[in-house]
Amino acid sequence: MNIDASAVIWSAPERERAGRALIVLLHGYGSHEGDLFQLSPGLPLGPVVASLRAPVAENGGWAWFSLADRGLGGPDGDAATEAAEALLSWLDGQEFTSVALLGFSQGAIVALQALRTRPDAFTSIVALSGFAAGGQTPGDVALEARRVPVFWGRGTLDRIIPAEAIARTETWLPEHSDLTARIYEDLGHGVSGTELTDISAFLRAH
Repeated sequence: MNIDASAVIWSAPERERAGRALIVLLHGYGSHEGDLFQLSPGLPLGPVVASLRAPVAENGGWAWFSLADRGLGGPDGDAATEAAEALLSWLDGQEFTSVALLGFSQGAIVALQALRTRPDAFTSIVALSGFAAGGQTPGDVALEARRVPVFWGRGTLDRIIPAEAIARTETWLPEHSDLTARIYEDLGHGVSGTELTDISAFLRAH
């Protein structure tokens, strides 16, 4: 499983990326790299933004792992870790002063799993309308001490994410991160303008 480097959408040409921080966008299930890139004008201007295409073709778009034989709320750790390792392999080929991840839905699962796989690799994580995969990873113990800043945002009308996945994440995140949790009234499975403002402020702070 590999990230298609030719499909990455960048906010700046290569000549303008040196010496800057990086924000990586990870879209949701069945979507594409152009989806979250629409948020980039509302993100901090200093970092470079890179929007990645997930590696699995499925459901008319792209997925970080297949949902053909599993429910949304319970991806096994191996599936999430395989996707996270593909992301980390791509990141190993990049040179930036720091890296933050912003994932939506299935992309949020991968963002959190990448943090769990390599706890010292990221300055912050933004997980939107998503959750932490089940099980444990070797990095979980390190995260309890490191307390990486994590923004977890979701809407009161989100009917996509199962309640048991939310409950699991409500327990896991406070124990393994410096958590900023936000719940948005009347927001479904999406990102609101108010949430984007909060995300931008969080990223500037970290």
